[in-house]
Amino acid sequence: MFTVKWTPEAAGAYNALREKASRSVKARTKKSQRKSSQAEGLFKQVHTTIDLLRNSPRPPGLNTHEYASIANPFDDKKKVSEAYAQNNTPGAYRVFWCYGPGAKEITIIAITAHP
Repeated sequence: MFTVKWTPEAAGAYNALREKASRSVKARTKKSQRKSSQAEGLFKQVHTTIDLLRNSPRPPGLNTHEYASIANPFDDKKKVSEAYAQNNTPGAYRVFWCYGPGAKEITIIAITAHP
């Protein structure tokens, strides 16, 4: 199991997704609706992706692979990886992460929609 660290950008994106989902749950509950919103589903998918990375950074379902366009914030010689929070969806969300800075730690660098 890995400890998850966050860059300020990634923490901000995660918190924004969580807040949007929370507002959606409150509005849905107030209207007595059962079906969850897209915001709730997106947050759940991103949260699940991070939980899976915490347990094992290379689970096959996340299609984790190296990503060259983002620099590792700790060591330029080490790679950054991309994990799929969504797939086959327009603007599918991705979680960018790297190992470190310490042993048994991963750092979430960014959470963003795929261009």
